[in-house]
Amino acid sequence: MTSPAPASAELTRLLKEKALQLGFAKVGIIPAEPFQNGEDERLSAWLGQGFQADMAWMVTHYDKRRDPASLMDETRSILCVAMNYFTPDEYDPHDPQALKIAKYARGTDYHYVLKDRLKALLAYAEALCPGLQGRALTDSAPIMEKPLAVNAGLGWMGKNGNVILPGQGSFFFLGELLLNVALDYDATPMANHCGTCRRCIDACPTEAIVDEGVIDANRCISYWTIEYKGERFPAAIQDNLSGWIFGCDICQDVCPWNIKFAQPTVEPAFQPHPLNRKPQAEALLGLDEEAFRAQFQKSPLKRTKRAGLHRNIAMAAPHRQPVDEPT
Repeated sequence: MTSPAPASAELTRLLKEKALQLGFAKVGIIPAEPFQNGEDERLSAWLGQGFQADMAWMVTHYDKRRDPASLMDETRSILCVAMNYFTPDEYDPHDPQALKIAKYARGTDYHYVLKDRLKALLAYAEALCPGLQGRALTDSAPIMEKPLAVNAGLGWMGKNGNVILPGQGSFFFLGELLLNVALDYDATPMANHCGTCRRCIDACPTEAIVDEGVIDANRCISYWTIEYKGERFPAAIQDNLSGWIFGCDICQDVCPWNIKFAQPTVEPAFQPHPLNRKPQAEALLGLDEEAFRAQFQKSPLKRTKRAGLHRNIAMAAPHRQPVDEPT
């Protein structure tokens, strides 16, 4: 005989407890509704100003982005989670000669890690509640994760466009479970605690933070070193790379909330791979195509491909010539 499903309050408690057991640092739940706090208008304005650069995928499925419930039939609740990925630098982040990889990309690709944990949480929920259905997401569908996390009370939107968790900082991956059941909701967004601080805005060497929480990808080092597919960077970008060859952490590294509160992740998958600890041009440029694929099979660095990594090193450290030109 099948046990009855827990009441919404009990199911909510059990899911939150399980999420923490699975390694998520924080969890919040909100009803599945279209955005009503101006986020859709902000997205429309951001796109209208061309701040997405050539990331055409930001334009597609606009209606789904403004209504996350449309991503699964009969969605009633959205469970939002955050997972710590912070690992201390093993080089001087202020040394312009040091090659640098963003902290999020030093270990295993977060898509694998978070999706597995979210699927485990979903399986737990399905076992508790017969008839429950859900969908696990982590940066893998047209959904505005940061506003959802803010609405769920995980943190507030910092001036650098990252969600800042109180007492923990912003080095966190976000993920969601869409669920077809009603739960008890955390419906009060957290107040913004950035105050008058402008450290992230002032520290960005390319002035990519054009307004509080507004990032112009056309000026962002992360965009150029990850998403851009061309052969060379504009001089305004190349001259300010400061050694970054994949992503950029400058606006997070200077944030007082990270300086004071960021703690190393306990997740083994996010520990830096050997070549990512203190990146060396010679070692990275010496990888042939087969070795590159083997080294970065489950790494975010595979996104830029070997040719893109060679290009980034040439842009960030032009005196270090590639050992061979990638085809």
